[in-house]
Amino acid sequence: MTIALYAGSFDPVTNGHIDVLKGALRLADEVVVAIGIHPGKKPLFSFEERVELIGKVGKTIFGADAKRISVASFDRLVIDAARENGASLMVRGLRDGTDLDYEMQMAGMNGTMAPELQTVFLPADPAVRTITATLVRQIASMGGDTSPFVPAVVAEALKSKFKS
Repeated sequence: MTIALYAGSFDPVTNGHIDVLKGALRLADEVVVAIGIHPGKKPLFSFEERVELIGKVGKTIFGADAKRISVASFDRLVIDAARENGASLMVRGLRDGTDLDYEMQMAGMNGTMAPELQTVFLPADPAVRTITATLVRQIASMGGDTSPFVPAVVAEALKSKFKS
């Protein structure tokens, strides 16, 4: 069985994340969405809220395939999270050349430290290339409509977070 690890902050999960997750499900039998926990950062959504949102989005978008998705946290090296979850693939989404440059550096370093893990790059669909969680949070914080960028359940959660 092939297990892929898809790591990120997912704060919040966006349509771009969903696009990469769709691709990961085509490559692997199981996908572990690994949420990075950084003690120095204050996320908008707690780890528990992000797990809940990913679960709801998974059921809505992926139906029966949602059972092939699990969520884990990590606060160390991503290669350690991959090993702990039995992954042989690490999936990374690419929006543009800047992402490619950064991700190639990371893949090289990770490959040196964990040669048994293969990094796989999935290019973002053109419709979601401009989406970043940072911009989504900014739009939501200013009362903007995030529905073009996130699943409906996430748009509702963002509205709730920023109610005045």
